[in-house]
Amino acid sequence: MSGVVPTAPEQPAGEMENQTKPPDPRPDAPPEYNSHFVPGPPGTAVPPPAGYPGGLPMGYYSPQQPSTFPLYQPVGGTHPVQYQPGKYPVPNQPVPITWMPGPTPMANCPPGLEYLVQLDNIHVLQHFEPLEMMTRFETNNRYDIKNNSDQMVYMVTEDTDDFTRNAYRTLRPFVLRVTDCMGREIMTMQRPFRCTCCCFCCPSARQELEVQCPPGITIGFVAEHWNLCRAVYSIQNEKKENVMRVRGPCSTYGCGSDSVFEVKSLDGVSNIGSIIRKWNGLLSAMADADHFDIHFPLDLDVKMKAMIFGACFLIDFMYFERSPPQRSR
Repeated sequence: MSGVVPTAPEQPAGEMENQTKPPDPRPDAPPEYNSHFVPGPPGTAVPPPAGYPGGLPMGYYSPQQPSTFPLYQPVGGTHPVQYQPGKYPVPNQPVPITWMPGPTPMANCPPGLEYLVQLDNIHVLQHFEPLEMMTRFETNNRYDIKNNSDQMVYMVTEDTDDFTRNAYRTLRPFVLRVTDCMGREIMTMQRPFRCTCCCFCCPSARQELEVQCPPGITIGFVAEHWNLCRAVYSIQNEKKENVMRVRGPCSTYGCGSDSVFEVKSLDGVSNIGSIIRKWNGLLSAMADADHFDIHFPLDLDVKMKAMIFGACFLIDFMYFERSPPQRSR
């Protein structure tokens, strides 16, 4: 009986029908297979890789923690670079502005001028507007005010409507708003319109700038004086009493050199400070991107510092503001 192969005992037909499963209603359902995998004894625990939540391998992330998605593993590092939602780096992102530390409020000092108390030199940097050269459309001037450490002190923005800017050009009346690091307007400078068609020696034709600090409270004026050879201004207090004089060079359109406006006492003997328009090469000759250096004594009255600061903008508009060229008809 060695050639007989043993077979499994036959089961009753009823038991076979009971074991028959109903057909799967899902189309193309994969057949079920019996797993013959027998788990072995547990091995030693392996610690998860450092820096990955839940021990996830490289290239995997947890849906429950989308903010910890590992982008890549830096060479020689132990933790992957991780980004939070909405904090992904943007190409060509502007560099953050570094502001001068805010000083404490001081007695007898208009709010916002505490910065000037600590300074004896500031830089006025006008923004370059390429659209003015391409479209011949005059835009509002903007300036950055910085100290010697390249820290931002103030921001100055012109507030003039489009019609006034493009109709009157360099002779336009304007309002300049000075803001600090908190966005507060701490100073306002206003230039009224003055007709220049009459004689230059007429007082009604002379340019004037009013400085308010805080806005609405006048602290002084910058008034132009008629002179045949050079630019001359008077710095006045709130009562329009002359306090200092500004004396410019014989030629303010010097090419290749700085233009120096000296701030002197009323008798012209003492030199108090200066407003220097820096020569920036071809950019100074072809575009409105002026750079001014303002010097004054450290112990000068802070209101007079603000007045010298305001005189810089009247000088800029009168001598260095260039209107876009007009098309010839």
